[in-house]
Formats: sequence, C-alpha cells, structure tokens
Amino acid sequence: MALLELYTEYNRVWIPDAGHVWRSAEILRDFHLGDNVLDLLLEDGTENHYPVDPAKPQLPPLRNPDILVGENDLTALSYLHEPAVLHNLKVRFVESKIIYTYCGIILVAVNPYKQLHIYGDAIIHAYSGQNMGDMDPHIFAVAEEAYKQMARNHKNQSIIVSGESGAGKTVSARYAMRYFAVVSKSGSKTRVEDKVLASNPITEAIGNAKTTRNDNSSRFGKYTEIGFDRRYRIIGANMRTYLLEKSRVVFQADNERNYHIFYQMCSCAHLPEFKNLKLLSADEFAYTCMGGEITIEGVDDEKDMEETRRTFSLLGLMEDFQSDVFKVLAAVLHLGNLEIKNSGDGKSSVPPSDPHLAVFCELLGVSAEGLARWLCHRRIVLVAETVVKPVPKERAVNARDALAKQIYAHLFDCIINKINTALQVPGKQHAFIGVLDIYGFETFDINSFEQFCINYANEKLQQQFNLHVFKLEQEEYMKEDIPWTLIDFYDNQPVIDLIEAKMGILDLLDEECLFPQGTDRSWLQKLFKYLDANPLFEKPRLSNEAFVIQHFADKVEYQCRGFLEKNRDTLYEELVDILRVSEFSFVANFFQEEKQKPVTTKVVKVRPARPVVKPANKQQRASVGDKFCSSLSLLMETLNATTPHYVRCIKPNDEKLPFEYDSRRVVQQLRACGVLETIRISAQSYPSRWTYIEFYSRYSILMSHQEGDLSDKKQTCKNVLQRLIQDSNQYKFGRTKIFFRAGQVAYLEKLRLDRLRGACVTLQKHVRGWSKRRKFLRMREAAIILQQYIRGTKTIRKTVTAAALKQGWAALVIQRCWRGYRTRQIFHLVRVATVTIQSFTRGWIARKRYKKMVEEQKALILQKYARAWLARRRFQTMRRLVINVQLSFRVQQLRKKIEEQNKENRGLMERLSSLANSHSHTVDRLHGLEAQLEKSTNQKVSLEAREKKVKEDASQQITTQLQKEIDALKREKQNLEKKFDASSKEAKESFDHMKTNLQEEKEHEARFRNRVAENNIEIQRIDHEKEVETLKEGIKRLKEERVSLQRKIEEGDQVNADLQEQVIQLTKHVKIIPELRKDLNNLQNQRNNMDRKMKEQSEQARAKMNDITRQLLGGIVEENVLLGLTPDDSEKICEVEDLLAAFDGLQKATRILENHQREQKEGCETQVEGFKLKVDHLEKENSKLQNLFQEKSNVNENIRQELSRLSSENSVIPELKVQALELQRQKQDLEARVEEQSRELTDKTEEITNVLQKKIQEESSQRRHFEEKSEELEELKRELKGRVEELGEGNDHLKRQLQMESEAKSKLRRETSQLTADNMDFEEQLDQKDRLIKKLQKQMKSLETSQRAKQTSAPAIPKDFLGMLEYKREDESRLIQNIILDLKPKGVVVNMIPGLPAYILFMCVRHADYLNDEVKLKTLMNGVIGAVKKVITSHHKDFELLSFWLSNMYQLLNSLKQYSGEEEFLKQNTPRQNKHCLQNFDLSEHRQILSDLAIQIYHQFISIMEKTLSPAIVPGMLEHESLQGISSMKPTGFRKRSNSIYEDSETHTISSIVQQLSVFQSTMSQHGMEQRLIKQAVKQMFYQVGATTLNNIMLRKDMCSCRKGMQIRCNISYLEEWLKEKELQSSNAMDTLKPLSQAAWLLQVNKSTDEDAKEITGTCTELNPVQIVKILNSYTPIDDFEKRVTSSFVRKVQSLLQDRDGSTQLMLDSDYRFQVTFPFCPSAQALELLQVPSSLHLGFLSRI
Repeated sequence: MALLELYTEYNRVWIPDAGHVWRSAEILRDFHLGDNVLDLLLEDGTENHYPVDPAKPQLPPLRNPDILVGENDLTALSYLHEPAVLHNLKVRFVESKIIYTYCGIILVAVNPYKQLHIYGDAIIHAYSGQNMGDMDPHIFAVAEEAYKQMARNHKNQSIIVSGESGAGKTVSARYAMRYFAVVSKSGSKTRVEDKVLASNPITEAIGNAKTTRNDNSSRFGKYTEIGFDRRYRIIGANMRTYLLEKSRVVFQADNERNYHIFYQMCSCAHLPEFKNLKLLSADEFAYTCMGGEITIEGVDDEKDMEETRRTFSLLGLMEDFQSDVFKVLAAVLHLGNLEIKNSGDGKSSVPPSDPHLAVFCELLGVSAEGLARWLCHRRIVLVAETVVKPVPKERAVNARDALAKQIYAHLFDCIINKINTALQVPGKQHAFIGVLDIYGFETFDINSFEQFCINYANEKLQQQFNLHVFKLEQEEYMKEDIPWTLIDFYDNQPVIDLIEAKMGILDLLDEECLFPQGTDRSWLQKLFKYLDANPLFEKPRLSNEAFVIQHFADKVEYQCRGFLEKNRDTLYEELVDILRVSEFSFVANFFQEEKQKPVTTKVVKVRPARPVVKPANKQQRASVGDKFCSSLSLLMETLNATTPHYVRCIKPNDEKLPFEYDSRRVVQQLRACGVLETIRISAQSYPSRWTYIEFYSRYSILMSHQEGDLSDKKQTCKNVLQRLIQDSNQYKFGRTKIFFRAGQVAYLEKLRLDRLRGACVTLQKHVRGWSKRRKFLRMREAAIILQQYIRGTKTIRKTVTAAALKQGWAALVIQRCWRGYRTRQIFHLVRVATVTIQSFTRGWIARKRYKKMVEEQKALILQKYARAWLARRRFQTMRRLVINVQLSFRVQQLRKKIEEQNKENRGLMERLSSLANSHSHTVDRLHGLEAQLEKSTNQKVSLEAREKKVKEDASQQITTQLQKEIDALKREKQNLEKKFDASSKEAKESFDHMKTNLQEEKEHEARFRNRVAENNIEIQRIDHEKEVETLKEGIKRLKEERVSLQRKIEEGDQVNADLQEQVIQLTKHVKIIPELRKDLNNLQNQRNNMDRKMKEQSEQARAKMNDITRQLLGGIVEENVLLGLTPDDSEKICEVEDLLAAFDGLQKATRILENHQREQKEGCETQVEGFKLKVDHLEKENSKLQNLFQEKSNVNENIRQELSRLSSENSVIPELKVQALELQRQKQDLEARVEEQSRELTDKTEEITNVLQKKIQEESSQRRHFEEKSEELEELKRELKGRVEELGEGNDHLKRQLQMESEAKSKLRRETSQLTADNMDFEEQLDQKDRLIKKLQKQMKSLETSQRAKQTSAPAIPKDFLGMLEYKREDESRLIQNIILDLKPKGVVVNMIPGLPAYILFMCVRHADYLNDEVKLKTLMNGVIGAVKKVITSHHKDFELLSFWLSNMYQLLNSLKQYSGEEEFLKQNTPRQNKHCLQNFDLSEHRQILSDLAIQIYHQFISIMEKTLSPAIVPGMLEHESLQGISSMKPTGFRKRSNSIYEDSETHTISSIVQQLSVFQSTMSQHGMEQRLIKQAVKQMFYQVGATTLNNIMLRKDMCSCRKGMQIRCNISYLEEWLKEKELQSSNAMDTLKPLSQAAWLLQVNKSTDEDAKEITGTCTELNPVQIVKILNSYTPIDDFEKRVTSSFVRKVQSLLQDRDGSTQLMLDSDYRFQVTFPFCPSAQALELLQVPSSLHLGFLSRI
C-alpha cells in the first residue's frame, strides 16, 4: 500500500513546532495527490492548513497508533522517524516512569534524577539467565547479554556507555560492573568483585568534579576490562584512562568545582593525620574557590573522604601510600596559593617568605630557592652558550599552573596503576568484558581543545557503531533468507580524515607547535589555507578566531585560543630537574619514569593516518593530540576485537528535575548519540518484524473462514497478507518472521480497528434495534389496552341505564356476601380439621418422645450399672496387679534388707568378739580404777566437811541480811497504810461537802424553776383564751353569713318566675364571697401574729432562765442547766464535784417541767377537739346548703353554673383543716423536743456515775497492788532460802558428774577410733563385691539372651518376637551398604511398606539398647548418619531419592521419639509399643543430629523442585493463553539478538505446572511422607510460583494489561482446583498467591475515579506502594478501546498509600524459604510383625 493512501481522515501526523520540536495534529479531510494544503486539527482545537508542494509533496510524518506507543523497542514502531522516537520516550519516561528503552541494539537510558528501586540483588537475579527482550529494558539486560555471549561464543565483549555530562554514564557503568560482580562470584578468598566495585569511589574522587550540568561529572574517559576465568568468574580487572582534564586543576568556570578529592581533604583538615599537611578551608585555596562553588547540595565531603580511605584500604593501598598521595595533593593546593609578583621590565619574582612556598617545598622535599628561581626564569641553550632569561609574571603563573597540572596528572596515573596492580589476581584470564565510560558528543557556547578531542573520539565511535549496526542487519537478513539490498547509511570517514589525515587539523596543529613563535592565529590561518576546499570545514562569518566542523551530529564552532598551549602541555626542564632530585621519592619517581620510558612507546602498534614527526630534542616530545590519537587507536582496536553493546545516556532537562522531559534537549542528544541514525538505517529496510504466531494471534480477525480453517498457520499468514497488501515489496516472508516496511503495521492496525469498529457497529445496531423494537411493542400494547378501556367506557355509557347499574351493583354485593360466607365456613371446617390433626400428631409425638426418654433413662441406668461394674472390675484387676507388683517389689526390698541385715549381723558378731576381748582388758583396768576411786572418796569426805563449815557460816550471814530487809519493808508498809487511811478520810469529807452543796443548789434551782413555770403557764393561758375568743368571734360571723345565705335562698325560691331578678341576686351573692375570703385572710394573719408573740415570749423566757443560771453557777455550766438545748456546750464542764451538786436540782426541775408540759398538752388537745367539733358542724351545715343549691339547679342551666362557682369558691373550711393540721404538727415537735431533753439528761447522769465508779475502782486496785507486793516479798524470801540449799547440793552433784564424764569420754574415744577403722575396711570390701555382682549380672543377661535366641530357632516352640533385629558387629558395614547406599527407592518392597529402612534401622538400634552396648549403638548411629549424608551429596539432583530419604529420616526421627520413654510421646502408644521403649540410653543428641540432617535434605529437596518448576512458571502462568479466544499478548515486534534466541524450546502451559506439581505430590505420597510435611513443600512451591510470576510482571511492561490479568486469575483458579483435588487446602498455599491475585485484580479493575483509587488501596493489602505504582505505570492497553492510566490517578493512589508501612522493595524474595517443622506423628506399625524382605539381602539380620 502506498504511503500517501494513509493520509486519510482521523489519522494523525506530526508537524514541526518551535517550542515542543514536534506537535500532534489530526487530519480533517483525506489528502489526494495534487492538493496543495493538508487540513489539520491541532490538539488544542485550532485548525491548521499545512502547505504541500503538489509536484513533490513533502507530507508531515504520520503518527503511530496508540497501541504501538510506549513500546520497549523503538524499532518496533510502525513509523520510524524522529517525532515517533521522541514521543515514545516521553510516554515511557513521564507517564510510565520507565527510564530504559531499546533502540535496536542500543539501550537508551534517560536520567530520572531520582533514586529508583530497580537495582537490587533480587532484580539482578531476575535478569540473570534471561534472553534480551524477554524482560523490560534494563542495564542489567545488556550486562546479561554481554555475559551470556562471552560464555556461549567464547569471545570478548564490551559495553560502550556514552552521553552528555550529567546523563548518568558513570552510574550506568557502575551498575553494569555491579551486575558482573553479583552474577559471577569469584571462588577465591580475594573477593576481586568487591575490589572492582571499590575502585569506583577512588576514581570518582580523583577524576570527577562538579560542572554546570552535573554534580558528579567524569572528567576523563575510562575503559575497565573485567577478566574472567574458564568458569566465567571474575579473576581480575584492568583500567585504562583517556584525556584527563588537567586544566580543571588550575581553572574552573563559574558555578563549578575542582576535583572532589581536594574538597574532601579540606573537610578533614581538623583530623590529626592531616595536621602536618597544613590544610586550610576550601575557600582559602585559589585552586578550589575559583568557581565560587565549594559545596554540593546533599553531598557530605567528610563522609566521602571516609569512603575513599576505606576503599583505598580495601584495595590493599596502605596508610603509607595514602599519606604520600595526600601530601602531593596538599602540595598542589599550596602551589596554587604561591604568590608571584611583578618586578617590572618583564621580570617576576617569588617572595622567599611566602608561607605556601615553604609548605610546598617541605611536603615534596625540594629546594625553595631553586623552585622560586626557575618559576620566574628560563634557560635558553644556544650553540655557544647557555642564557638564563627572566620571565614575565603571566608566563611565570603559566609555569606554576603547568607544574601543578603535571604533578596531578602523574599522581592520577600512579593511582590508576596501583589500582590495576591491586585488581590483578594470580591466574590465567580466559575472556574479558570491557566497560567504556566515555564522554559523549559535546557542544557548548565556547568550545576549546577538550571538546575537539571529545568530538573526535565520538566520530570514531560512531563510525564503529554504524559498521556494527550494518553488520547485524545483514546477519538478520541472511538468517531469515531474505535477499539483502545495500542500505545507504551515513559514513563519517571524511570527518575523521579531516581531523587525523596528513595535512589535517591535528597534523597542522603539531606542526605549528614545533615553532617556538607559533601562535593560535597563525595555526588558524594555515587551516583556512589548506582546508578551505573541504565541505566539512567552514570559516565563521563573524569571527576570525574560530573554525567550524560539520560533525555527524551537528556543526560545532571551535575557538582556536589555547589550542597550541594545551596541545604542547609544556613544562620547563629546570622545574622537572628540581622535582627529579626531590627527597620525596614518591614524587621523584614520577619524573624518573618519564625520563626512562618515552611516551611514544605503545603496547600495540597502530598504523596512523599520517606519519609521526620525530622529536628533535627533549623538549619536542609527543604532543597531547598525538598521545590522544594513539590511545584512541588502541581503544578502537580493542573494541573492534570485541562484540560491542551500546548504552546511550540521555539528560532529560538541564535543571536536574525528576521525571521532567525537555523535548529540545532530548532531540539534541538523540541526534548526537546515534539513536536517530539507527532508526534511519532500520527505516530504510524492513523495520517491523513479527513472528508468524504473533501475526496470527493479532490479525486473525482479518481472516476469512476458509483462511482460518487451515492448519498451517504460516501459510495462512501468507494468504492473508497477499490479500490485504497487494504490493509484495512492502513485506517479506522469512523463515520465522514476517518483515514489514515502515507504515505497513499501522495500515494493518487500521484495518483491524476498522473491522473491530464495524463489528461493534453491527452489534450496536442489532442491540439498539432490539431495544427499540421491544420499546415500540410495549408502547403499542399499552396503547391498545388504553383504546380498549376508552372504547369500553364509551359503549357502556351508551347502552347501560341507571337501573341496570343498580341491579349490577346489588348483584355484586350479594355475591360478595355469599362468597365471604362460603369461605368462612370452609375456613372453619379446615381449622377444626387441622386442630384435630395437630392435637393427634402432637400427642403421638409427645408419647413417642416420652417412650424414648423412658428407654433412654433405662438405658442410662443399665449403662451406669454396667460401667460401674466394669470400672470396679478394672479397678480390682489394677489393684491386684498393683498389689502384686508392690508385694514383689517389697519382697525384693525385704530380701535385700535381710541380706544387708545378715551382713550387718555378721559384722556385729565380729565386732562383739573383738569387744569381748577388749572388755576383759577393760575389767582389769576397772579394778585399778576402783582402788583409785577409794582414795578419791576419802579425799572427797574431807573436802565435804570443809564445805559444810563454809556453807553454815555463809547461810548465817545471808539470813541476818534478809531479816533486816524484811523489817524495813514492814515499816514501809505501815507508813503506806497510814497515808492511805488519811487520804481516804479526806476524800470522804470532801465528798460529803460536795453533796451538801449540790443539795442546796438543787433546792434553790427548784424554787426558781417553779417560779418560771408558773409565769409561763399564766402567759400561755392568757394566749389560749385570746385565741378562743377570736375563734368564737369568727364562728359567730360564719353563722351570721349562713343565716343571710338562707334568707337569700328563700327569696330566690319565692321569685322563680322572673329569671332576671334571680340572676341579679346571684351576682350579689357572688360579690359577698370575696368579702368572706378577706375575713378568712384576716383570721389567718391574726393567728400568725399570735404564733409570733408566743415564740417571742418563749425566747424571752429562755433568755431570762439563762441569765438566772449564769448568776447562780457563775457562767460555767449554763447550757446544762438549760436542759441541754445546745448540745455543743456540754464540753464546758470543769469540775466533777459541781456536777454532782447540781444533779439533784436538775432532776426536780425536769419533773416540774414534765408536769407542766403534760398539762399544756391536755389543754391543747381539748382545744383541738373543740375546733374539730366546730369544723364538723360547719361541714354538715355546708353540705346542707350544697343540697339546697343542687335542688334548685334544675330550674335553669345558668343558675347551675353560678351555684357550682359558689360551691367551688367557698374554701373556708379547708383552710380551717389546714390550721388544725398545723397545730398537730406543733404538738408532735414539742413531744420530740421533750424526749430529746430527757435522753440528754439520762446520758449525763450515767457519765457522772461512771466517772465516780472509776475513781473508786482505781483506789481499790491500788490497795490490792500494795497487798500483792507484800506477798511477793515474802515469797522472794522463801525462794532465796530454797536456792541457797539447792546450790549447796548442786555443787556436790556436779563434782561427782565431772569425774564420771571425764572417765567415760576417754573410754569412748578409744572405742570410736577402733570402730571407724573397722568400718572403712568393711566398706571397701562391700564396694568390691558390688562391682563383681554387676559384672556377673551383665554376663547372665547376655547368656540368657543367647540361650533364648538359640531356643527360638527350635520349630516346635511358638515364637514371640520382640521387635528387634540382631546383627554381628562385623556385619554393620554390610547393613549400611545394603539398606542405605545400594538401596533404590523404586523397589516394589520399599513401596509396599513406606519407611521400611527406617523401621529396620530402628529395630537394630533397639537391639543395641537392649544389650546395653553403648559402643555398638554409637557406631550404628554414626554410620547411618554418615551414609545418608553420602547418599544425598552424591545424588543431590535426584528428586525421588531425596524424597525417599527425607521420608525415612522423618520416620526414624519419629520412631526415636515414640519409643524414647518420654511421657509426651507415649500418649498414643499401645501397651505393646510401650514395652518396646528404649531402656538404657538417651538418644536426644542423636535425634537433634537427625533433625538437622532432615532439614538439610528438605532444603535440597525444595531447591530441586524449584529448579524443575521454575522454567515452566513464567511461560505457564504469564505467556500461555489459558482462556481461549481472549488474546492477552500484544506483539512487540522486538528484534532480539540472534545469539539470544534458542530454537526448538519447549512450550510450557499451566497444565504442565499442574502436572509437575502432581508428580511431586504423588512421589512424596508414594514414599510415605507425612501429610503435614507434604503441605509445607506444596506451600513453598506455590510461593515460588507466585513470587516468580509477580517479579516478572514487575519487569515486563507487556504483561501489564487487563486481559493478562484475566489469564492470570484463570491460572490461579487451576492451581486452587488442584489443591482441592489433592485435599491440600489446609496447607495455606493459596495465601502465598495473594500478592499475585491482587496484582491480577489490579490489572482488571477500573483505574480512573477517586472511588477506584480508594478501592485499590483498600483491596491491594499484600502489595507494597512501590509495586502498586509500578503496575499502574506499566499498564499497557492492548486495543485502542482501552485507556491508559493517567499520571494524575497514579499520584492520587500514591497520596493514599503514603501512610502505609511495609517494604519498599519492588521484587519479592524468590529465594525465601518458610521455616520447616517436623511434627511428631506416632506410627501404628507393630515392630514385632515386621519381616525383612529377602530382596534387601539382609539375611545376616535375625529377629528376636
């Protein structure tokens, strides 16, 4: 199809734009050949008329369909041009946050300026072993491709990393080397890979600096060769550098810094190891503060210095070398601060007192005078003489700077050489991978010699790149058997010739440098003269100091100023001689090497494009340009000898903002780095390349039924293409792929979209027609019904009369009533029937339940008695057994005791005989002692006589003293009695006196109280009389009112006829009622006044009484005299005698008060009764009046109302009742007060009596105390006498005992010494006998077992096996060989009895334990463990064998636990199994060893399953289409490397995963593995499946689609069904697939609204925020109908996930292992029933 035919309506194109480089627009009308305008609609809605030349139409480039946007490979785009590349990179970088993109063989890396979670070890392992193109683009994929091709093709590889400053070259190279270090771990202990990675901080410190474009810009080129041995493990490394920017040491532009190492040293100047360097801060050195930038944001120079020193040490560069390096660097800084003064007449000088001069010379060990002289002078050698000429200040400063640059350059080379020697490891290098980190094409506002060399190197690299791309294209065409046509591509050989050929730019530059008077302008004039005819060389119009070169990327204008000086790089020989003789050997060697080894020597001979000029003398040595050409030629030779891999780093913006995309800056770099050239070469041929299967699955919708029915898919694709695209030149059929020209895939996508759109339109047409027809039919039906009703009503109105309507209505009513009656009757009948049925059924159920309960009760009773009988029988049997055991045990103990007693008796008899002998000796001794005793008795008698005399004298003295003391005590007693009598008489007299005083006071108080009471009674009587008179007056008034009311009623009776007059009279009565109320109010006021007066009088009386009592008692006890009305004052009593005197008077006063109160109560009660009678009389009269009113009320309704008002308003009587109630309340209050006063009086009297009784008791107790003391004195006297007598007797007795005890002790000591010696001898003899008995018992047991074994061989006697196997010690090796080493798990016998080897080994262990043979047991266990280890190590890849021995080790471990005798393992054993428990040895240590061995086997077992299953996980779970008819794969068209494709690879599906899992499960079950152990293994496998699948989703953008989510969930359901089929649901294996299922759900769910974001955050709990965002960014629509995830939605989800805690890793750890546990599971296998099969060749084993 012609390209012009694609410019149709709705297609989109790209038009140039000044701001965004390219801008998208939609075609409004179809374009036809001959039109001069293309009508476009821009994205902002404005129309644009794009001019077109009708003769030669240059139409704007077409835009790719949205389905192709965001491809992993730019060459997979249908339209290959600059705007398509730019837009694809922008979509991936900005929207999907993907920084890597393939462009054929190039990896385009866009610097994100942000730390990403895509470089962990888990991602390295994920890319390891993968083909390039299977995963998302990544630097690790390029590194893996290089490593794989090196290992497969045995050819050296190289990775070329290039780009602008700040594009991320250094970081990309660092990650590539890190990949090699992780993937190819070295086997040596030197850890070369760590050293290779450690070299990066050092090279960055001495070779990187901050520029305006990059904070860590590499100012040199670096080619690192990583060497590998034959096993492809890192064996060493070598580093080559190119074109170090020495000028940066002495000059930095604004906002730039010097090399990092200088600032790191200045930040550590305070450290003690840097004190001798005399460093200052960075802003005080001229070489570090020139650019104005001393620090970098986010960079800590001091910490970086620590890292640099640490890596120095890691590389083996010790402290001495480091101190030398820091000395040289400090000397360079001090040299920059060296001040050179102008002395006039073209002379200059250095002050000798300059401190920096002294420090520089001290650090480098050179002469200060010589340095100061030759910095300012120059030696000129003539023919006849040598002249020393002074130099002006400018040239002296240049000489100083040249010296600093030369020193730093030598130091840089020295450090690189040291690193290379440290990275060399003994061993032969088999191959290497080189990583080239080199500057990209540079163009600045001012371009100098450095930019010229950089662009020259890039021209050479671009030429090599073009040739390599051309070569790969040719190989691809030849492989697919497609005819090769020559592709025209840009060849930059003319530019290279312009630079390096004879009479080229570098040749003329070197020639001009030979002339001493040569200048930059003279060299420029030569360029204009010789190169003016070259079309690639131009002269600028506005400048005479510049020239322009047309490079492959762009035109660059170079300023010629400084070219000669930088190319010469001159350093005066005098300064070199000064440093050459330096005392500091480290610096002196720099220049010695230069003298011995000329620079022109090279390792590899390279034929240059021009002849080399021979140097005439020492000062005409090779120039910088010549050196650079030589090193570049060597580099190109190296690269040409390797297979290159390209990484192009792109800087997205100059502001270093994360994920910001500046299209203009990116386009400049794409043009400069060769990406667009690759696109152009690809576009000239067949850029889009799809496999037949991909084409068939994608475009099967365009096939007809006849084409789809063909079995040959390849032929089907050919037929379809030939039908759809008529021009056969637009595509080619290869062996495995279809090649399309540019635009053809877009055309096919358009046809596919049109077919889908047409299918959708037909579906919509039918659905809409069906819905419209359905709606129409409903409306038509409704209209017909409405018409029927309307017509019916009209006909009814015409035909039906009113009578007919009434008759019809009556008929309806009759029908309704009749039908209701019938239904009620039927309902009643049914209800009666149901009730009867329910009653019978309920009764039957109840009876049945009762019978069942009775039967159950009887059964329970029977069970109770039966169980009780069984329990009793069991108890009795158990008791008999226990008693028998106890009896046997006790008998044994008694026998032992009897034997022991017999032994003791024998020993005692022997001791008695010895004691009898000793007794005869003692009898003789006793006779001698008796004689001595007689002598001692005579002496004792004499002593006793003396003691008696002494005692009599002492007793007489003591008795005289005691009699004197007794007489003194009697005298004291008499005196005390006299004093007590006198005090008692005084107390009696004072008490009588107090009594008389109290009686007088009582009498006086009684008189006073009588007077007060009489006055109170008179006052009260007067008040009562007044109240009675007022009440009588009120009653009289009420009677008069009643008479007047009767008269008025009689008048009303007489005048019944005239109603008006009666109403008037009633109104008059109504007026009288308020007057009555007023009178009642007056009465109440009077009563209240009377009450107040009474209260005032009572208070006055009380006050008078208080005054009188104060006068009588002097104000001491006034409150008590007032009858205790104020209880708080009761504490004021001072003396008890006064209270006793006042007590009698108070009692009399209380009696008088009580009498008066009684009289008052009686008077009040009589008055209240009178009032009650009056009230009753008034109530009766009022009731009569009410009756009269009620009789007259029937006359008229108005009169009734008035009478009711009168009766309601007559409220005088209730008020009287209220008054009576108040009087009763007052009465009750008075009674309560009287009772309280009486209580208080009684309490006080009791207190007084108690106090008096206490005093009397104290006096009596004192008397008793005195009497007791006298009695005690007498008893003491008696005791003293008795003691004196006892002391005398005691002394005699003690003397006797002392003598007897001394004799007995001496005898006992002798006997005990003899007995202890005898006991020691007996104990030694007993120990020897016990040892002999134990030995004999062991021999007896062995003899018994051997006899039993012999007896069992007899056929006549029945055998009772004990579950043990006997073998001879010499047969142990045969046992281990046959049962472990030679045993194969596929045998029939082994499969019939799972765990048979474990049972056999345990039965042998039991026999060794039974024999109590510790040596045999240990050798057997050690042999078994060693043999199993040997088997699993020699067959570490045999799954069945590992499963078999894992099952047997687990069974052996369980058997050791089950028969260990420990209580926790005996609970489920049978009594027979409990008899088989181990008796003599504790094998807990061996159990632990077996457990460790089982864990080791389990891990090997799991690793084999993982290796077997892992190749099928990704194809089966992700790539296989389990849902037929739903294609979830989008053909990428990615052109993989030919070396990365494996043909005839096995295809895996989800069924293959399930089949493999079934094989694992059946093998484990066949070997009798415990079910819980199988569940753990299955859970581990499911985790492996989920983790591997999810990790691949994270690293494969093409797998992130809605349909792929459906496929994944379908595959998960297959795994779940497999678990149900195998009954393994309880293994929790599905929980390990939750992250994968949530990821699949996330691919399917809507991703547009806020509710969707909340649902995603709430559902995806197993995924961390990094994984969720990665899936959302990687989501790729398969069809145009799907929508991409917007960046705003992703930001919304990120904001909701901010508070979620969890891991920040993108990948799951696929190597994670769940902790394995071996649960105890006792075996029901009876050991005594096991027989050893003859197939095992274990005939030497015998059952016991």
